Amino acid sequence: MKRIINTPNAPSAIGPYSQAVEVNGTLYVSGQIPFVPATMAVVSEDIKEQTRQSLENVKAIVEAAGYTLADVVKAGVFIKDMNDFALINEVYNEYLGEVKPARACVEVARLPRDVKVEIEVIAVKSN
Repeated sequence: MKRIINTPNAPSAIGPYSQAVEVNGTLYVSGQIPFVPATMAVVSEDIKEQTRQSLENVKAIVEAAGYTLADVVKAGVFIKDMNDFALINEVYNEYLGEVKPARACVEVARLPRDVKVEIEVIAVKSN
């Protein structure tokens, strides 16, 4: 059975998609950009603050679905500038360093609303 996840603790979708979808004990979280949920504005221009806000949004969705960040098995990180890789990893490590999910990190030409980072995850329920 498919369950659509929606929480006010993360930014509402800015397109035709769900914040997350759960199917058979697996949670697929849409890419999260650094919007502050209450204002739908970019948190700041600072890459570390953008990464932290993106991960806070991921965390809010994961928790709203009844999962934890420890359940994350795969992450996708899309960044505007590969020169920010080390700074992004500093913040990413605070949230997922112990979990060490599989991950892809790619530089892209452009992200929604011209942000510097977008993060998506897949989580699987622990037994």
